[in-house]
Amino acid sequence: MKKQPNINFGAAILFLIFSLLFFVLLFRFISIQITGEADGQVLAAKAQQKYEREKTIEARRGTIYDRNGEVIAEDTVSYKLVAILDESMKPGYVKDPDKTAKKLSKAIDLEESEIYRILTKKTKDGKTPFQVEFGKAGRDLPLKTKREIEEMKLPGITFITDSKRFYPNGVFASHLIGYVEKKKTETNRTDTVGMLGLEQSLNEILTGKDGKFSYESDIWGYLLPNGDEMIKPAQNGKDVYLTIDKKIQTFLEDSMNKVDEEYKPKKMVAVVADAKTGDILAMGQRPSFHPKTKEGIEDTWHNEVIENSYEPGSTMKIFTLAAAIEEGVFDPNEWFKSGSYKVTENSKAVRDHNQGRGWGPITYLEGVQRSSNVAFAKIVKEKLGYETYREYVTKFGFDDPTGIDLPNETGGNIVYEWPLEKVTTGFGQGSAITPIQQIQAATAIANEGKMMQPHVISKIVDSDKKEVVKETKPEVKANPISAETAKKTRDILETVVSSENGTGYKRYNIEGYEVAGKTGTAQIPDPKGGGYLTGHENFIFSFLGMAPKDDPELIIYVAVQQPDIDLSTNGAEPVSKIFTPVMKSSLQYLNIEPSKKLKIKSEQTPEVEGLTIEEAKAELEKFGFEAIVLGKGNKVERQVPGNMYNLLEGERVILKTDGELTVPDMNGWSLRDVMKVAKLANLKLNTVGNGYVVKQNLKAGAALSEGDYLIVELEPPAQKYNEVETEEGQEETEEVLD
Repeated sequence: MKKQPNINFGAAILFLIFSLLFFVLLFRFISIQITGEADGQVLAAKAQQKYEREKTIEARRGTIYDRNGEVIAEDTVSYKLVAILDESMKPGYVKDPDKTAKKLSKAIDLEESEIYRILTKKTKDGKTPFQVEFGKAGRDLPLKTKREIEEMKLPGITFITDSKRFYPNGVFASHLIGYVEKKKTETNRTDTVGMLGLEQSLNEILTGKDGKFSYESDIWGYLLPNGDEMIKPAQNGKDVYLTIDKKIQTFLEDSMNKVDEEYKPKKMVAVVADAKTGDILAMGQRPSFHPKTKEGIEDTWHNEVIENSYEPGSTMKIFTLAAAIEEGVFDPNEWFKSGSYKVTENSKAVRDHNQGRGWGPITYLEGVQRSSNVAFAKIVKEKLGYETYREYVTKFGFDDPTGIDLPNETGGNIVYEWPLEKVTTGFGQGSAITPIQQIQAATAIANEGKMMQPHVISKIVDSDKKEVVKETKPEVKANPISAETAKKTRDILETVVSSENGTGYKRYNIEGYEVAGKTGTAQIPDPKGGGYLTGHENFIFSFLGMAPKDDPELIIYVAVQQPDIDLSTNGAEPVSKIFTPVMKSSLQYLNIEPSKKLKIKSEQTPEVEGLTIEEAKAELEKFGFEAIVLGKGNKVERQVPGNMYNLLEGERVILKTDGELTVPDMNGWSLRDVMKVAKLANLKLNTVGNGYVVKQNLKAGAALSEGDYLIVELEPPAQKYNEVETEEGQEETEEVLD
């Protein structure tokens, strides 16, 4: 009984405490219900944050196409190889690192020992990481490699789907197109960023904007049946169409590769332009690089066509000649004394390129053909006058960058203060200009006096809306000369190629087409100072030409710096081995009708067996026949067809020499001509298709042995220049289609 009052008192205390707690909780519950907040945070937002999921919808980088819609650069699916090492992921972890390394080394470019090291690596605190990657060797894997690894059924080896930039043509206008790299941002995401060329300058246009997909889920991440969903579509990057023509670019790359292999020059640049619009159809240089592997990128980061100015040499004489014709001061039949010429009493004499010997008294027409420096020095000083000529230098656009739609273009540097500097500018020395400036100026000569703005971008298309957001139209930049002057200039420049006196004689002749152009041999300043480099090969050899002469469709500029040539080899040879085949193939591909055809002057083939090669070729050419020499000998042992044989127009006469036989380049030949080679060399001939040769199994210039198999692939004229896809391109196509 005595304890009862204490018990009652304790119970009352507990009742009061629990009542107080109840009322506190009730108040808290009611206040949360009314305000929707707890600790200053909105509970609905916190719940949404906990149960709402968001996924990024990645934007596709825009595709770069050529003028005909052929892909030059695009995003494609790729795969990244990863290995799960955490044992808690049983059975999907790497159980046997030794076996896994051995098998993986057969599929990826990584040594077995290095793969084993990656699979057994530990973190700094000695723990096994959850997963590991394999660096560059495990990234950007094609579908073929992924399938090969999957067939190995290696536990713990899996893939992450990714995208990569695919360049199906390999080394292909690489400095113009550029390349991309993947870089991590501050938010720890990986973005594709353009690093050079158009990929860099158009990066914002090509990149696009990511979208997102938001949805409500349960605690395990599953989509709630009646949950809210929100989709913000990605804005894909815009597609860019270039003026570049894939086939013409391929002609150019192939020719440059051959010259690079044979002559190993320090540098080469080449540009093909549409004479009527200023559109750049092809642009290449050496050294170049592969945009996927970056091999060669360390040799030069610059687009030499637009970022490097140098003394042009005698190609500058084209514009000096045009200025003189426009001013009415050029008389092709007027005589002058060649050799050397002093501009002032105290100045250094201007000398012709044959050590100042000259050719005695010659006409100005012959002076152009022979590329006489004296002729052009006299034209600038005595015919045009310094001030007038300087105005034409400006009119032809040599003071300023062209404004081509490429990044980092530089302008020329016209040195025009002293009398000697003024006349040397007239024949391409002392002042520096860029190749693209020469192309721009040449459009005035080719296009009836209208100088066209050069472009490489044709149009930009919104790939989502299928709308053209920007389109480039042909733009006349200036009219430095009249149409009549342009025609007269081309007529004279054609004799540089067709006349025996011309510096471009024979090398730049193209059967069926008249070519107008000018050779150039520019000196290279000595980097140590004090003048120019000396030596037979220490020049920039070039040619700027257009065809067909009467109505030019194409302009091509080629420059080859310091090729590996001996004293018996003219520096024009490597240049012509780019210009001539590219111009010929491009004109044929564009279906430009020949302006003239070689006419056979005899109904029967002349007998040339027993003659020397030179005598035989001269005899055949006299009657309008094209001779193909088979071998390295000096005398003709046999000819096919023989005499008393009627040839078809365009048919070739094959001459077998008394020396080692070599394989001719039969690209573009008819089957009839191929059969002559097979007959003379006693080869086993197999053919595929009909029409004209587009591929041969025996490499041109290689030694021939009796009984060799000669396999040629032929196509009809309409398909003759279709490009064959590379193995890499085929593989990637499979990947995209999968």
